[in-house]
Amino acid sequence: MRGRWAQGLEPRGFTWVIKDRLAASERPGGFARNHRKVRRQEELIWLAGNGFTHVLSLLESPHNLHAYDEAKIAYEHLPLGRRDEWSSRLPVVYSTLKSWLDDPSERVLIHHEEFGERLLGVLAGYLLFAGVVDDGSHTIVLIEKLTGRQLGAPGREVVAATIDEGLAGAGATAR
Repeated sequence: MRGRWAQGLEPRGFTWVIKDRLAASERPGGFARNHRKVRRQEELIWLAGNGFTHVLSLLESPHNLHAYDEAKIAYEHLPLGRRDEWSSRLPVVYSTLKSWLDDPSERVLIHHEEFGERLLGVLAGYLLFAGVVDDGSHTIVLIEKLTGRQLGAPGREVVAATIDEGLAGAGATAR
């Protein structure tokens, strides 16, 4: 393969949250009716070519999992679920990310269906969990700056749940 296609395409909404370690995007290939198999393949080529070692899917459905297998990119499927399920699901999402990122050779992409509120809320919550930021309002400002998007009510609910469940700082490593 030659040319641009051989290098693949950067996923839509792609943003580094922790430079060269943790990135986020919409679901490779696009979301719902906009999903294209060819685009998904191009985006997975790009991810593999850029050294991504894991994908964390927060989708409710198992969409794309077979494609990650075919692309030989390790993945975990941890559906985010409804608000009343977050107390059991957020600790697993955050702990999974932390276990991967504890290895300096790991490069992780996390995605939801769209690059939207709930995904941004999980990213902000993870920064609290990992001790990168120690205050809910600061993590919201940081995610807004990193992504260029305002964090509305659905994302702020994830941040609030992270704090309410006592997860803020729970994954911080001793310094």
